[in-house]
Amino acid sequence: MVRTLTLTTGIKSRGFTLVEIVAALTVVGLVLAVAVPQSIRFYESAQLRASVRETITLLNSARYEAVASGIAQDVVISPRDGSIRFAKNQVDFDSNVEVAAHSAKEVNRDGFGIIRFYPDGGASGGGIDIIRDGDYTVKIAVDWLVGRVDVDFGREDA
Repeated sequence: MVRTLTLTTGIKSRGFTLVEIVAALTVVGLVLAVAVPQSIRFYESAQLRASVRETITLLNSARYEAVASGIAQDVVISPRDGSIRFAKNQVDFDSNVEVAAHSAKEVNRDGFGIIRFYPDGGASGGGIDIIRDGDYTVKIAVDWLVGRVDVDFGREDA
């Protein structure tokens, strides 16, 4: 195999040209410009879904505790703080998330929404709306008759 020289000066070229480096950096920049905002949105969505799962677990725990102990158990929803609490457990939502409670007027107190679970497995009924950035809503409903907790995530792309 015979090698030929690439330049008229007799020196072989072994590196990248400035144009090739600039082109590669431009492609990397474009990929990052698209990927970073999407990954941030994905992360926020994952955080919201995790908080919703924790809320569902909290509601189910209150129901099971009421049945097991024979004493009514309250889940306290604080729309002002964006938190939901049962016993020593609490779920806190980010500042871009709004929490709204729908519950029986008879059990609410001091600006807090209360969902009460009874020893027979029933509940006072109601629900929790979790709204992210005003455009995506997750609805959690508690059936008053059997105390079942249902969730509606709304859109599938959030």
